[in-house]
Amino acid sequence: MFGFSDRNSETARQRADLTARASAGHEQPVGAQPPRITSLDALRGFVMFMMIFVNDLAGAGAIVPDWMVHFSDRHHGGSGMTFVDLVFPAFLFIVGMSVPFALGARLAKAEPVWRAFRHVAIRTGFLLVIGILMVHETPDSAAMGWSGDWWCLLMYLSAIAALCVISPPAGSHQPKYNFWKSPSFYVRLFGLAALIWLAFTFRGGQGQRILTFAPPSLDTSWYGILGLIGWAYLVTSIVFLACRSNRTAILACMVLLLCLFAADKTGTFEGAWLSRIVGIGGTLGSQSAISVAGLLLGSVLVAGDGHALKSRTSFTFWFVAGCAAAALLLNRAYGISKNSATPSWCLWSCAITATLWYGFHLVCDVRPVRIISRPLALAGQNVMLAYLISEMLPGLLEAFHLGAGYGQLATTLSSAIVRSVLCSVFILLMATGLNSIGFRLKL
Repeated sequence: MFGFSDRNSETARQRADLTARASAGHEQPVGAQPPRITSLDALRGFVMFMMIFVNDLAGAGAIVPDWMVHFSDRHHGGSGMTFVDLVFPAFLFIVGMSVPFALGARLAKAEPVWRAFRHVAIRTGFLLVIGILMVHETPDSAAMGWSGDWWCLLMYLSAIAALCVISPPAGSHQPKYNFWKSPSFYVRLFGLAALIWLAFTFRGGQGQRILTFAPPSLDTSWYGILGLIGWAYLVTSIVFLACRSNRTAILACMVLLLCLFAADKTGTFEGAWLSRIVGIGGTLGSQSAISVAGLLLGSVLVAGDGHALKSRTSFTFWFVAGCAAAALLLNRAYGISKNSATPSWCLWSCAITATLWYGFHLVCDVRPVRIISRPLALAGQNVMLAYLISEMLPGLLEAFHLGAGYGQLATTLSSAIVRSVLCSVFILLMATGLNSIGFRLKL
């Protein structure tokens, strides 16, 4: 019924041993890839499904009840959260949980720390660039001299091209790597050049521009979802490179980042040069603390011991209990607000996401229920492609004058839910299908 076998148990122990060696800096075979943890992929796939679902459902308007939209959309200035407010922090948390595997594998191959950090910086830069472009989603057709809808569509297609990797499908005959590397390189180069050109040609309704060379300027706006994830990834990676698997040090960094929020509220960073580039209290502070919390929980996955399930259960329980208790204590001080990234919102998000992960851990890693684990894990292996496709969809419909017809598919709450579910499933199937034939995105 559960698909559990001694082979699965042995595989889990081998994964734990490999990742423990990576975290400790032990050498592993050159070319070894970081192991995939099924529960992480499944959680990532589930959260991506929810992101596409709630974003599409929001387009149905007033027929959607309060609890199915962001709390701040219907309660301006209030304190609270709905399940919709958990989607973004869940991604931040998953980013943190993934860091020990991705960077740990690099360190295990004796890669210098500076080179690992260079990799982190490049990934962060790509996330920031795409995030900045995505928030400029209302180009003025008259000011540019061509369709703003087509600008948006080309922007997403260029972003996909800039990150694409063309490789042989899984299980197929493996040709020489260079054969596949060349098309990937040129497509990525073309996509990056197209993104720069699109940034330069953008014009807003009031003459706003994203990029200018004389004088040099870059309108970052609020960086967008991907940009915020990029900042959190940068901070979390620095914490990992500095602390490795030292959980006490990671916890101290998480608390320190939450303290940045409190310090920012008192005006500590007012006038600081860094505050003119990025929000210190919210973006670098409390939002990054969510990813570092994920790093803390992820540290138990790379700890290979003979009582892995028992230790992971105990650690997760106390992690969830500690985050929930701290959220309750800090609630009166700052309230619960996603837009303000208050500590209570961050800590509740950490507690709930950790609970979700543990549930997936039981049905994906410990006693696999394949009807749950397999489809979600497959969907979670290429979420960047699914996300960009989902964000591109409205512009694609408008470019081909299909937006009105799509909106008419949701005239009641039930029809809106069905439409959003089908939209989520379709996009995830599309991304999974492209991944299966060798097309994926890689930062």
